Formats: sequence, C-alpha cells, structure tokens
Amino acid sequence: MKEGPDLARIAALIGEPARANILTALMAGRALTVTELAAEAGVTVQTASGHLARLEEGGLVVPRRSGRHKYFALRGGEVARVLEALLGLAAARGHLRSRPGPRDPSLRAARVCYDHMAGEAGIRLYDSLLARGFLGPAPEGLALTDAGATFVTSFGIDLAALRAGRRRVLCRDCLDWSERRSHLAGALGRAMLDHMLGLAWLHRVEGSRALRFTPAGRRAFDAAFPPVEDWFPEGSTPQAA
Repeated sequence: MKEGPDLARIAALIGEPARANILTALMAGRALTVTELAAEAGVTVQTASGHLARLEEGGLVVPRRSGRHKYFALRGGEVARVLEALLGLAAARGHLRSRPGPRDPSLRAARVCYDHMAGEAGIRLYDSLLARGFLGPAPEGLALTDAGATFVTSFGIDLAALRAGRRRVLCRDCLDWSERRSHLAGALGRAMLDHMLGLAWLHRVEGSRALRFTPAGRRAFDAAFPPVEDWFPEGSTPQAA
C-alpha cells in the first residue's frame, strides 16, 4: 500500500510483546509509572522507557506529570477501542495467553475497558438498555432515546451535564473481546460505571482490570438492568442498527 494511513507502523508498535503488555495494562484507564509498566511487561525500567518513547511517538500513549512523578496513559478512547477489538480478534483465532490465571473468570464476568464496563456485566447492561428501547440507531451509530433519557436521569446521572461535557460522543458501542458482542462506551458508558462505583455496587480488583460486585450491588444491578429474556421471551437479542 503506497498511499494512505501507515497500518504497518501502528501494527508493529502494538505487536511487540512487551509493548502489547504495556498497552493492555493501560486498558484499565489509569495512568501508570514506568516502573509499574516495566513490571507489567516483564522488562527492565530502561527497556520499558524505550518502548514508551516509541509508543508516545506513535501517538498511542501520552505522558502525564504529577509533581516529580511521571505517568503514562492511553491517548484516548479511540486507542482503547482498537486494542479491545484486537483482543477479540486474537481470542477468536485461538491466540490466547499460555498462562491463564485465576483472574481470567473475573475478567470475563466484569472488567474495566478503559473507562467503561465490559465483560458479561457490560453486555447485560447494553442489551437491557437496547431491549427496553432506551438506546436506538442514529447516523453516528447509537443514540439515547427519550425513554432512555428518562431512565438515565432517574438512575441518578446528570444527563444535562453529561451532554455539556467535553466528550463529543454520548453513546458508542464497543466490541467486547471476551463476549465478541457490543457493550456501552462513550460518555454515557463512563458515567454508568462511575455511578455504580459511587453507589458501591462494585469495586475495582487491585492490580487487575476486573470489577467485583458486592452481593447487594449485584442484586441492585440485576434489578436495574434485567436480562433481555425478560423482554424478549424467545431469547432473541435486539440490535441497535
């Protein structure tokens, strides 16, 4: 390909194993230090610094400073969506890590995908909103309906503030790597996760992207986002578009 975007360069940046581990670690949505990322990648701090310099130059990560400390984060949700899609492609083709650990089931159940909820719980939330007509098709792909706006407001989210925020996209679907179906991203996806964390329905698992529900939180989540089968008895899953 002689003209157009340089796909090979981006693929090479992501494809190196240590850099892939660094990027995956940043999928939790938190900024991490070089030392923390070196441990995630299984390399020395000096080697991690070199990888981060290349990722920064390639526009995949961005440095942040807090006092004397320097952190790195993904350069926005677009990078996270690409990584999530690649994780799904790898899983679908059987390219799985050779050392699965005890965290794997919890990651599939509920996890952070940059700034929103993914995994089985994320799919459940998305499908429930879709089944009740709270989400619908739009020219850009996905939109909150009037009924959805009423629900979101009653759920405790300041929709007016959300729409006035800096993020241009309110609703976006994101392909889930473990379920290979869509979950909710965009400003609303982030607000939903932040609100549930604030309600203490669930919490982040230390050192992991996994999310863990409390017993009371799980009951509240199930009540707020009933399964699709409650709305479509035959088990058919509705589609946004």
